[in-house]
Amino acid sequence: MNFTQAAKPYVEEKLRDAQQAFTNKDDDAGFKALEDAHVIGQHSTYHHTRVHYEMLKLGLKHKNMKEVFGQIFRIIGAITKTAIGLLPEGNTGGANVSPFKPMPVSPANKAILDKIKHAQS
Repeated sequence: MNFTQAAKPYVEEKLRDAQQAFTNKDDDAGFKALEDAHVIGQHSTYHHTRVHYEMLKLGLKHKNMKEVFGQIFRIIGAITKTAIGLLPEGNTGGANVSPFKPMPVSPANKAILDKIKHAQS
């Protein structure tokens, strides 16, 4: 099983959590779920790009041009750089942080990443 396949249920769960939070008008919780999805899925070009697309949609919804342009830049990076491993580990993916800055991985996300790694073996 490759990373994309192993990560799929976890990324999709976080995307569902985000959608539920947005439905409940809790954009902070929704964005946090997108950040978690980013950390979990960033080693897959597909998941990485998909999460940045969801962040872009949120930026457009809120007319947040910093987020919109930041996500366009990050989508290009996700498409072109993920496969060659140019990723800042733990980066949460929003335009509120440098796209090049490694960040600590939360214990919850680390546990998920460990499950993904185990599923690949």
